[in-house]
Amino acid sequence: MSMITLILSAIVLFALIALTPRRASAHCDTEDGPAVVDGHKALQTGNANYALKWIFADGEAELRPIFERAIRVRALGGEAAELADRHFLENLVRIHRAGEGAGYDGIKPSGTALDPKVIAADAAMLDGNLQPLLALMPEKQHAELQSRFERARASMNFDIDDLVAARAHVEDYVSFFKYAEGHDHDHGHGGGCGSHGHAHHAH
Repeated sequence: MSMITLILSAIVLFALIALTPRRASAHCDTEDGPAVVDGHKALQTGNANYALKWIFADGEAELRPIFERAIRVRALGGEAAELADRHFLENLVRIHRAGEGAGYDGIKPSGTALDPKVIAADAAMLDGNLQPLLALMPEKQHAELQSRFERARASMNFDIDDLVAARAHVEDYVSFFKYAEGHDHDHGHGGGCGSHGHAHHAH
């Protein structure tokens, strides 16, 4: 795909998003969310796996060519690089959301307000201390929350080049966050994403 075609595709995508009514969104479609943070890391390192771990295997064929084109175009620098990056990130989150059957209405800006339970869950994944989050949750949910937390923490030290392990951690991570937000059922990768994604270790 030529640079002009990529730029035109990005403009069309942005226009469609702008015309879509906004709704309360999952944290994974915020600028500070883990999917976008990992998308930037993929662009910066040239390793698509940082982003692909957020995509079900059957969506990889759609995202990978978009990533490869973005890498080529961003080498031009300037506005072309900014458009290439944004085009990739928007598609990353869109495909991520589609994987769980959820709608997509664009990446929310940095600083989007978050549920205090999500902030506490994010901190727990970082420092291993679940107590502040438990204090915000009904006692009857503590055992299940503890179980999901321990599972997510146990799977976080994966090799980024092992997509099976990376995706397994994302499943555990999302399961934990969805329960913390008050959802009793898992819905794949979508929803429930933490605010920063720093918990996704990769070695």
